[in-house]
Amino acid sequence: MSSQQNPAPDTAEAAAADPAAEPRPRRLTYAAALAGLEGAALMAGGLWVLVLGLAGEPDDRQQAVTLGITLVVLALLPLLAARGLLLRRGWSRGPAVITQVLALPVAYNLLHSDGVAIPVGIVVTAVAMAALVLLVNGETTRALGIRGPGRSE
Repeated sequence: MSSQQNPAPDTAEAAAADPAAEPRPRRLTYAAALAGLEGAALMAGGLWVLVLGLAGEPDDRQQAVTLGITLVVLALLPLLAARGLLLRRGWSRGPAVITQVLALPVAYNLLHSDGVAIPVGIVVTAVAMAALVLLVNGETTRALGIRGPGRSE
């Protein structure tokens, strides 16, 4: 070997030295996808309400516009969390978990309403519960570099 060539480090040693070098766990990818899906749904709903509030004839235009803007702004939380999860940032799990916890009361209200809101409530419940399970999974936690309290590993 010449002096300019460096031997390739052993893959096990490289993976142990840099956890980001390991492939992203599927559970983390699935959690990011669910958070992104929720963010996209909130964004679409917010834009739809905003357009209807501005172009249509709602009962209260100001309330419709306010709701639309609020939903668009709220969509940023799960979208940023999804991006952070894909990039394996430890901070991203907090906003993702908060989004799921906030989705559960919404799902509860949808389940106790009438008509088409009930199937929507079932879907929201299933997505929120699945995302929570994926986010608190040990494999996801390790991939994000999150250590439990009192662990200085």
